[in-house]
Amino acid sequence: MRTIDRSLLLASTFSASAFANPALTIYNDGFAVVRDSLAIDLERGVSTVTYSDATAHLEPQSVVIRDPQGSFDFTVLEQNYRADPLSQALLLSLFEGKTIEFERYRDDETEIVSGKIIRSGYIPHQNAYGQYGQDYRIRQQAIMGQGGGQPIIEVDGKLRFGLPGAPIFPSLGDDTILKPTLEWKIESPRSGKLDAQISYITQGMGWMADYNVIAPENSDTVDFVGWITMDNQTGRSFENAQIKLMAGDVNKVASDGYAGAVIGEIAMSREARSQPAVDQKSFDDFHLYTLQRPTTLRDRETKQVEFIHASGVNATRVYVYDGAFIPMNRYHGWNQESIRQDEAYGTESNPKVWIMQEIENSEENGLGIPLPKGKTRFYRQNEDDAQLEFTGENVIDHTPKNELLRINTGNAFDLVGERTRVRYNIDHRAHWVEEAFAIELSNRKEEPVTIRVVEHLYRWNNWEILESSHHYEIVDSDTIAFEAETPADGKTTLSYEVKYTW
Repeated sequence: MRTIDRSLLLASTFSASAFANPALTIYNDGFAVVRDSLAIDLERGVSTVTYSDATAHLEPQSVVIRDPQGSFDFTVLEQNYRADPLSQALLLSLFEGKTIEFERYRDDETEIVSGKIIRSGYIPHQNAYGQYGQDYRIRQQAIMGQGGGQPIIEVDGKLRFGLPGAPIFPSLGDDTILKPTLEWKIESPRSGKLDAQISYITQGMGWMADYNVIAPENSDTVDFVGWITMDNQTGRSFENAQIKLMAGDVNKVASDGYAGAVIGEIAMSREARSQPAVDQKSFDDFHLYTLQRPTTLRDRETKQVEFIHASGVNATRVYVYDGAFIPMNRYHGWNQESIRQDEAYGTESNPKVWIMQEIENSEENGLGIPLPKGKTRFYRQNEDDAQLEFTGENVIDHTPKNELLRINTGNAFDLVGERTRVRYNIDHRAHWVEEAFAIELSNRKEEPVTIRVVEHLYRWNNWEILESSHHYEIVDSDTIAFEAETPADGKTTLSYEVKYTW
C-alpha cells in the first residue's frame, strides 16, 4: 500500500492562476470543453491548489489537471468542487437558528432591528447536487410549493415571512468563496513551478449555424452567407479565447442528471475571403471549425461570426406534389392487412404543392464545405424598390460536401393539386388489388412550370404499374415520381394504374 508522509502536508495554500489565454471547444448540444493554463508553485510533499476561474456549470467528474510537458511526476490525491458562491441566501442558511441584525429605512431614517433566522429558505445550487438529477428537481419543486423557498424570521417574538430589512452578517473568515472553486491536494516528489493545464466539460454554452440565401427577383443564382452564433451562459467570461466548434452528433450520455462525455474537437469554413474567419477540417468522425483569431466571449453574451460568404451559387426551385401526404399521416399506426384491404385508405387529397430549393454543396457550385445543421432563410430582392423580402425558411441537417441540400420553403400560391382514386378492385381469393388514380395539376402562373408528382405505393410491397400516362421513375421500393409539364394558366392531368399481389 502506498503511504504519504503527513508531515509534508503544507498548511498554506498555493493559488493557481491562469497565465495564458483559455481555449474552448463548443458543441452543438449545449456544452463545451474548457482548457485553461495554470501556473502552480508546488512544494515537495502535498500541496493545496485552488482554481477559482471555473464556470458555474462545470461537471466535476470531467476535470483533468495535467502537465502537458510531462516534466512533473505529480499525483492528484483529492479534488473538491465548491459550486455555491457567497450570496445572501447562502449566508442566511449559514446563520439559521441564530440572531443577526437587519437594517431598514423608515421616514428617511435608518433603523436596526434584531431577528432570529428560523428558516433561511435557501435551496442549494443545482450543480452542487446534480448527482440526484430528477430527484433534485422534484424535491426543489416540492420545497417551493410548500413555501420552503421563503425565509421565516422571528422579530420581537413574532414570526414573519420575508426579511425585515437588509441583513447584516458577521464575518465568516477566509474560507468563504466568491465564485465556483476547484481545490486539489497534489503530491509532488520535488518542489518547482509547474505550467499545468486544466480541462473540463461545462454546461451552459452552445453554438448554432444560420444561413441566409439571397436571390434576385428573376434569377436563382444566389448569395449564400453562413453565420456562427455562440451563446455563453456559463457564469464566466472568456477573454481572448481560442475557440473551436464541433459539428456532428457527438454522443453524450446523461445519467441521473449528470453527464459524461465523448470529448472531441471540430472545425469549419471555406476560403471565401482572403482571410477566412473560420477554418474547417475533418476530425475523427465529425467536423471541427476553428475561429482564426482569439475572441472574447463574455458571460450572458451571444456572439456571431461569419464563416462562409459565397456568390454565384446555383439554387434550383423544384415544385413537388405529394397528394397522399395527408392520409399517410392520418392513418399512421394501421397494420398492413388494414392498409391492403380497406378501400377508403389513401383516398383523401392534399391540395398543396411544395416549394423545394435544391442546392448542390459542391466546389463547382461555389460551396463544397461540410455545412453544420442550422436554420436556412431565403430572401428575394424586389426589383421595384430593391428591398429584400423573406420567402421562407427551414432547418438543414449536417450536410457533407458534394451532397444535395433540399429545403422546403413553403407552399406555392398559384399551384394546386387534386388526387382522385378512379378505380379499385380486389380479389381476396386470388390475392390481388388493382387501383387507379387521376392527378390534376392547376397552374395559375403566367409561365409554364414542371411539377414533380410523388406517389406512394403503400398497399403492399409487390406491385406492378399496369398503365401510366407519363413516364415515371422508381424512387425506392414503394415510391414512384412523375415529371409533369403544366402550361401557363392551365391544367394537366396524369394517371396511372397499379396492381398489388400477395
